Amino acid sequence: MANVISSGPLIEARGLTKHYDGFSLKEVNLSVGEGEVVGFVGQNGAGKSTTIKALLGVIGIDGGEASILGTLSDKLTRPSGAATKERIGVVFDAMSFPGHVKIADVERIHAHAYTTWDAQYFSKLIADLGLSVDKRVKDLSRGMGMKLSLACALAHHPQVLILDEATAGLDPMARDEALDRLRDFMAEPGRAILMSSHITSDLERIADRIVCIDDGRIVFDKPKDEITDEAGIARCRKADFERVAASGVVLSSDLRCLHHEYGIDLLVPDRFVFAKSFPEIPVDRMTIDDYMAFILKGGVR
Repeated sequence: MANVISSGPLIEARGLTKHYDGFSLKEVNLSVGEGEVVGFVGQNGAGKSTTIKALLGVIGIDGGEASILGTLSDKLTRPSGAATKERIGVVFDAMSFPGHVKIADVERIHAHAYTTWDAQYFSKLIADLGLSVDKRVKDLSRGMGMKLSLACALAHHPQVLILDEATAGLDPMARDEALDRLRDFMAEPGRAILMSSHITSDLERIADRIVCIDDGRIVFDKPKDEITDEAGIARCRKADFERVAASGVVLSSDLRCLHHEYGIDLLVPDRFVFAKSFPEIPVDRMTIDDYMAFILKGGVR
């Protein structure tokens, strides 16, 4: 079939390029394998939503190639891509349902759109997420709207989920509930999630890998555990920094630092090895936000 490519990652972009006035995606490479949850991070305007829309075939591309479940993205909006679309669940950062309809109407629309629609599961999700079928879309808060979108994405039993800020607007308890639903989804074999989010603490709890985009380019793609479990922030004075730099414990190519009035923060790839070598220098656990700050704003010695 013309629209099917060779087997591989469930979600993939290869050299993905898209030009706008004032902004371009520049040869983006991104993959999500079976059983993976990949967190997609970056500043506002970095290219996350553009990448996701290109993967889904919502916008055309100027170069490279993208596919979901073996189907090229430019085929997903055509009749030949309908079977693949049945297997994709999507949540965008804004609701697309008409404001005057009730949640019960949203359910009926989806039941006609998907042959795999599970009305019983949708009802359970709605109840678990605290939504009423009699509520009109226009009366939903942003958080409630995200819950409805997530329930719709899950209720047709997709194989992959693509989530663009799906936990935005949710309070901490609601985010916990949403993450529980995503863990339930990933409990089944053969599934995958690509999840963009500014709430990186959510990604720390569920992601396997973190991919960061900045100004249309991928700037890092790392296992989440290498960031949050292994890496650290050494809180150095200037003399400490020079001593560490001269020691070779941190390779010169890895010497990324952030300067402050009170000293220099240094990214260390392995905080446990560093602590043994320099027990007198405090070293803290790294978060995804911390790592992004070092990569996007930090200096290289």
